[in-house]
Amino acid sequence: MSQALAWIALIVAGLLDVGWAIAMKNADGYTRLGWSLISLLLLAAFVFLLGRALQVLEVGIAYAVWTGIGAAGTVLMGALLFGETLGLMKIAGIVLVLAGIGALKLAST
Repeated sequence: MSQALAWIALIVAGLLDVGWAIAMKNADGYTRLGWSLISLLLLAAFVFLLGRALQVLEVGIAYAVWTGIGAAGTVLMGALLFGETLGLMKIAGIVLVLAGIGALKLAST
């Protein structure tokens, strides 16, 4: 796998992580079968892609980028889908996470 493809796999894994968190919320403690199955499928998909990306990328940078995408994306989706509050401090935190992801990407090239 090339470096570029590893980064794409890592970004997709981060986005699938966001979908997994949303599906877990909708699974309601794994009491709703459909959402529970979606959650498990998303989990398997992001773990597979993360593992493939880790074959090429540094583990520390890849893990930080993956968790950053998952954290920032989940906060934003929680606000959009569930009406969770998105105040100035949360927005500042997301900006800092995204800046950190950018810095880590630059550091790895």
